This record gives sequence, C-alpha cells and structure tokens, in this order.
Amino acid sequence: MRPADAAEQVARTSYGRLIALLAASTGDLALAEDALASAFERALSTWPDDGVPANPEGWLLTVARNRQRDTWKSAAHRTSDPLEFAADQVSPLDDLDPEAIGDRRLELLFVCAHPAIDAAIRTPLMLQTVLGFEAAQIAAAFAVPPAAMAQRLVRAKRRIKNTRIPFVVPEPQDRPERVAAVLEAVYGCYAIAGTGDLADEAHYLAVTLAALLPTEPEAWALAALIALSRSRATARDADFVPLDEQNTTRWDRELIAEGESYLRRASGGQPGRFQLEAAIQAVHCDRARTQQTDWPALHTLYSALITIAPTLGAQVALAAVTARIHSPAAGLDALDQLDAETFQPLHATRGELLAQAGRPAEAAAAFTTAASLTTDEALQSYLLGRAATCRR
Repeated sequence: MRPADAAEQVARTSYGRLIALLAASTGDLALAEDALASAFERALSTWPDDGVPANPEGWLLTVARNRQRDTWKSAAHRTSDPLEFAADQVSPLDDLDPEAIGDRRLELLFVCAHPAIDAAIRTPLMLQTVLGFEAAQIAAAFAVPPAAMAQRLVRAKRRIKNTRIPFVVPEPQDRPERVAAVLEAVYGCYAIAGTGDLADEAHYLAVTLAALLPTEPEAWALAALIALSRSRATARDADFVPLDEQNTTRWDRELIAEGESYLRRASGGQPGRFQLEAAIQAVHCDRARTQQTDWPALHTLYSALITIAPTLGAQVALAAVTARIHSPAAGLDALDQLDAETFQPLHATRGELLAQAGRPAEAAAAFTTAASLTTDEALQSYLLGRAATCRR
C-alpha cells in the first residue's frame, strides 16, 4: 500500500480512537488534534523513504504523544497553562502501549454529551473529535456557516479542557441525560458516511454502545437501524435504484438477521424514535423473505414516528406511504401541508406522485427541482432521467 493511502486509511478508521487516547488524561482536545496532525505530517514525509510501519496506528500514537510531551515541557506552555504534573514526572501517556491500542471513544462520546457542553454543539463535537468529520462537512449537515461551526467547536473543546470533564463512562444514574446525544452522534456518523469505513465505524460504535447499555432499548434500536440499513448496501450500484425496485437477492441476509436480533433486544415499553425507525427498516427488509411490502404496517409506524420525531423526512415518507395505501392525490395533499422548499426528498416524492396521478408536466418540473437540490451524481442523474421520461 502506498504511504499516502496507508495514512488516509488510518485517518478514516482510527482518528477518533487516537484522539480519545491522546486527550483522555488532560481533556485537551485541541492539543490532541494538533499532535495527531503533526504525526500525520511526519508520516507523509518519512513513510515514503522508510516504508509504512507494521503498526501505523502505534507509530502515529508514539509520534503524537512525543509532540504532546514537547508541548507540556515548554516553558511557554507551563507559564500559560500549568498542568497538574511537572515536566520531569511520569507522563500520563507512559502507560499507553502503542502495540496494543485500546479504545476510549465511548468515554469521549460521553464527555462531549456532558451537561456542561451546550446541547446544540454536542453532536457536531462528537462528529468531529470522535468520528473525524471536518467542520465544513458538519456545518453542511446542520445548515450552519462553516466559520460559525468551527468557532462553536473551538469553544466547546476549550470548555472541556477548562472544566476538567473526566474521560469516563458516567454512572448509570447519570447516563440517561447524555445517552440521547450520543445516539444522535453515532446515527449522524452513519447518515453522513453512507457507506465505507466510516459506516463500519458507526456500526461498531452503535453495537458497542448497546453492549455498554444493555438495558437501554434505544441503544439496541440504533444498532438494529444501522445493521438493517447497511444490509442493502450490497444492492447499490453506480446507478441510483429506488428502494422498492432493488433486487432483494443482493441484500445481506446476515446483516438483516443481526439487525432483527438487536430489534428484539430493544422491544418492550413505550417505543422511542430509533425503535420505530428500526422497525420501519425491518418491514422493508422483510420483502427479501415475502417479496411484498407491508404498506399498512409502514403507515402505522410512520404515523407513530411523527408524533415523537416529526422530522421532514418522516413526514414525506408518511405521505408516500399514504399514496400507496389510498391514492396519489391523498399523498399529494399530505405533501402540500409541508413547508420545505429546499428539501430534496419532498420534491422527488412529489414528482413520483404527480407522475402516478397523470400530471407529467408538473412531475417533470418537480423532478428537475429535486435534481437541483442534491450533489449526489447518481441520484441527480436518476431524477433528471425521470424528468425526461415525464416530458415524452
């Protein structure tokens, strides 16, 4: 593997794990990020000549913690920001074995969800520090200007350091108020990543979090939701294929079984958002067994979902299911109640329902608008193709 490719792979799969280890002793996320960035720079300059080390993660951890030691020992740093240990004492990183790297990302997730951190920045903070997303990516996902998002993230990291929030999984009585933010961040990682290594990481974190919180139904439901959603990744080609047109023989049966087992663990009591979303995915996945979609069950689940999480996505999906059960006109009436001119799925769904209702000119306009609201080239090509078909 080329040195640059090796560094990129470690950055994708291990960034959060390394940041969590480097920041755990002092809570200084900014210093951990600077040290790790320096280690990656060193890797890109030395690996082409020396070769990629057998344990790239361990190599990066060693270089980064040496950079931290240099900072801690600097007179300027001791003057401006004294630490609780002296430069000649044992470093808090000395007990880290670079050949056997642990995983403290879950502790860092709970740190970012601490009540001392502003609720609005908790999920973005987790997405950056634990899961490695750039501030610009996060800003786009939250519809916030990149500069504003970057500033908020800096303030949050400074607060973690200054208030000395401990890197520990909170006691059971303190977990409920933080669990929701952690679950949102892990789901956000999966939603932004879609496929690939970061999707694998989101899956891993969700399952690990559920094991840590065995009596938390929503944690198991999130693990189920991600597993069931990922089961269809193998059916995705370069071209976009709508869910109800996908070839179910290409779906991953093992992931479906895994997701269903997690969903069973999540059952009982009043269902939460992720339980309902996982159940919706389970209904779709059941088409691999029955070759049919249970639209009434989906209508019931989406109706329940919008009572506790009335997101635009859920409301648009309910309108689409309503059209399946009743008529395209009924679905269009439901869409007309929503105010979301820049929400791409709404226009795409409107296009489908208008086409089914025999209004091709309006359908073509809706598909064209939907295409203009996405940067996904495969989806954009599909939508423009649908618009062209409607114009014929």
